[in-house]
Amino acid sequence: MYSTRTKLVFALAWLLFWTMMAAVEIQDYLRNGHRQLWQPLLWTGSSALVASSLLYAQRHFTRRFDRLLATPLAWFSRQVLCLPLHWIAFVPLTFGIRHGAYALAGQSYSHEPWTQVFVYEAIKLSPFFLMYVVIVFGVLSYHELQAQMLRAEQSNGLLRQAQLQRLTQQMQPHFLFNALNTVSSLMYSDLARADATLIRLAEVLRATLDASEQLEAPLATELHIVRGYAQVMAERFAERVEIDWQIADDTLACMVPIMSLQPLLENVFKHTVEQRRQSTRIVLRARRANGKLCIDLSDDVGTLAPGAKPGIGLGNLRQRLAALYGERASLSLSQLAPAGVLATLELPCAC
Repeated sequence: MYSTRTKLVFALAWLLFWTMMAAVEIQDYLRNGHRQLWQPLLWTGSSALVASSLLYAQRHFTRRFDRLLATPLAWFSRQVLCLPLHWIAFVPLTFGIRHGAYALAGQSYSHEPWTQVFVYEAIKLSPFFLMYVVIVFGVLSYHELQAQMLRAEQSNGLLRQAQLQRLTQQMQPHFLFNALNTVSSLMYSDLARADATLIRLAEVLRATLDASEQLEAPLATELHIVRGYAQVMAERFAERVEIDWQIADDTLACMVPIMSLQPLLENVFKHTVEQRRQSTRIVLRARRANGKLCIDLSDDVGTLAPGAKPGIGLGNLRQRLAALYGERASLSLSQLAPAGVLATLELPCAC
């Protein structure tokens, strides 16, 4: 189907073409010393009316062959089959209109013998017909190309969304596995704390499930999840961890990938807090700078092992960042001096 814009362009181009034809006809008519302008207007107008009607009918009846656009020879052959019908129908219809108009004006319309008229008009009509067919083929091919590109874009979008959902769903069992390990360890030492931790875990899972169908969420929502996770982990490592939340108010509405802060915090617990008996201080900062959301998560004692490969959580997060934002987002780890590890997450934020 043609768009409204395409139809309007066709109509304007068609009108301009016949206006130019009429102008040429009138100029030749006046040059020969004639003064009845209705005559050249009738000649051009009758040709335009009949040609338009025949081509419209052709387009209507050959529309079903548009499926052959991928094989141009087959498509053109179906169109060319209509050319003899134009030869046969054009002269009787066009000249019939002219004879009728002249008769109403009390005059007679004279022209060459009918055989010569048919041959002359057929020769003149053929290149005009072929030009029309070529233009229609070009327009249809352009629209088909656009439709294919749109379908490919939609398909890629659906594929990317499915991939992101798969990566997010991979994160949830990983998070649950670590949280249940925490509860399991508490059950041997303090049942009351284990029960309280299970309640907090249930709240975190409920919040996670509420957001599980989304690929992104406001930072405020993500902080609700990660604070719950931090409380669960703090129960396991009682008096061994201190978390300082430094969140700027203007960052809370910025969109972040769902479950994006939890793997950063989990990385600190796994590689730093769990490995030592002394207290670890963790600082999570969120601020806006140059149209980006900057999130820093640092500890004061961690170390980066040279050549170490990222774990499931960080690898998963990097894949999701690449799929969602491309080069507009980044995640980096750096060693602090004299000790500590800094994770920096940068995301676009236009809110």
